[in-house]
Amino acid sequence: MIKIKRAYEQPSKEDGYRILVDRLWPRGLTKERVAVDLWLKEIAPSTGLRQWFHETKKWYEFQKKYQNELIQKKELIEKIAQLEREKKSITLVYAAKDQEQNNAVIIKKMLQSDQ
Repeated sequence: MIKIKRAYEQPSKEDGYRILVDRLWPRGLTKERVAVDLWLKEIAPSTGLRQWFHETKKWYEFQKKYQNELIQKKELIEKIAQLEREKKSITLVYAAKDQEQNNAVIIKKMLQSDQ
């Protein structure tokens, strides 16, 4: 089971294994507060793509560009898939304010399409 959750939300036992999928640490939060088991910053969108998206707010184009980046990071997608098989329940943790248009949504979608 793959879930997604904002870093600013309270962690819970139901989250299972928590993976932070952002390149930058969530602003103003301590390690204890975020409570992640793994910080996989390499899977986050490239700095250029992240900055472009914040400027343009073009979700459809961002999804396509980020999926192309993720194809180049197939080993990281496989690492998350392996963790899901081992831990049974994982939560992709992200910091973005938008709960529907963020990189964790795209990662989850890609993981579910590989199953």
